[in-house]
Amino acid sequence: MGVEAHATNERATGRTWTVRLDPVGRGRADVRVSCSRPACAAQVLPSAAVGRTAAVEHLKAHLRAGPAPRPSAYCACRAEECHTHIRPAGPRERPAPWRCGGAVVLAVVTDREGRWWQVMECCSRCAAAHPTAKIAATAAAPDRTAPADAFRAAAASVPTVPAVGPHFSHTASGATVPQEVPPPRAPRPTRQRARRGRIAQRFVPHELRPVALRDELTELGELFRAYQQRAEPDLAMLAGLHARKAKAFRAWAEVTADTGLRLDAERAEQAAATARLQHLHRSGQAPEGDGPAVTRLLTASAQWNHARAVLTHVADHSPLPGPEARLLVVMLTLRTAQSGVGNLVGQDLKGLPLPDPEHLVGQLVECGWLDIAGTVDELIASRPENPTRIGVPSLTPDESDPGPFTFGRKMRPKLSGWAQRVVGEKKLRKAKTAADARLLALALATGVSLDGQLGPEGEGLPLEALASWCAVTPAELLELVDRLTATDWLTEVAVTGTVLTGRLTERVLPLSCPLT
Repeated sequence: MGVEAHATNERATGRTWTVRLDPVGRGRADVRVSCSRPACAAQVLPSAAVGRTAAVEHLKAHLRAGPAPRPSAYCACRAEECHTHIRPAGPRERPAPWRCGGAVVLAVVTDREGRWWQVMECCSRCAAAHPTAKIAATAAAPDRTAPADAFRAAAASVPTVPAVGPHFSHTASGATVPQEVPPPRAPRPTRQRARRGRIAQRFVPHELRPVALRDELTELGELFRAYQQRAEPDLAMLAGLHARKAKAFRAWAEVTADTGLRLDAERAEQAAATARLQHLHRSGQAPEGDGPAVTRLLTASAQWNHARAVLTHVADHSPLPGPEARLLVVMLTLRTAQSGVGNLVGQDLKGLPLPDPEHLVGQLVECGWLDIAGTVDELIASRPENPTRIGVPSLTPDESDPGPFTFGRKMRPKLSGWAQRVVGEKKLRKAKTAADARLLALALATGVSLDGQLGPEGEGLPLEALASWCAVTPAELLELVDRLTATDWLTEVAVTGTVLTGRLTERVLPLSCPLT
């Protein structure tokens, strides 16, 4: 009997497995996707973006095909002694053991950088303690109707006994006197337990007074957790939440005389000011009393439209294939855009990421797109005090054709200087990025909204158009996106179908030409 009871109460430990995204080697762009389940073989994919998509799809396939969480499973977090989410004790606190509870769920936990995804069969309380956990499935509630039915059946099987009233000596016979049944008691009102809120890794006590402060802290905790689940950030909303948190924590500190709460209130004020300033910068507004929030190299919408016009013309009239030739044609077009002629020195070519600039210049001369005064070797050797005269016949205006561009003589050097700043940006040079990555940087700089989001209103840019402009395939384009992300050009990158979404970093916003 004892052995059977032990076997009945034994609970299986919750399942857990991990999908990881790891680099294949130093300096390589391809990544390895691996799964801890024994039947899954590792995959090697060309870029981090492709690998991340494959890892998520692999995880979803497991969740779709795998069994549902078991109601009687032993919490996986508890089996691991909750090392992943117990807050360490302070200098005057003792660590309290975590108490499991709630329904058994399948929770997906991931790191903020998107390098691993772990699935755990654990209790809902442990899942709620993980800041990044998402519930994939919940175990069904245990069936409690069978015991109630059995009880009712047992009650029905008891023989009924006729009720016999009290029998007094003065009654004429032994007839029963009906017993008066007292009315049922009114049900007691259920006492509703107050919500126990949580904010900034702190629990809001039930006994905290005033009640309005307790409710404000509880609501703020829920709003912050809801904000973390947003697909897109809203810095204005975040600044407002931090401001409310600072006010509430200051009132909490006054009630409890807790110095830590007062310090948290000061940090919340700083976070609110930072988020508010970032919102002003990204939306192109100016803080009160300051100058323009983003001081762009090209300052007017007309200049931004002229820059896009030059890039569009080069994409439609590039005489040679390949990203190196495309980049050289862009720079030479900007040197000669207004009159069809300009000056060039050897350093202008040597500063571009071209493996063989002499050969490319020679090809442009041979196909008739470029005219130079002298030989290619003389152009490469020329110095600023003795520049070489160059000309592009297709850009030279005449009486019948004013040329493809409408800007004047003073606008041309501004556009040329802007392109040189983008192509020769410091981190792009240090990373030794090739011509295709510099072309993508130019395209992204001219395809953003005022706050730096890719595409009009942050809708993203088509992958096919970007790949065509950079003279690469769509698969190679994803690798270029990873390079620009690594050099702090892009952030919040995502590939959705055929569109690239994301945002230029604050560092390169001055080089952008917003869409208006």
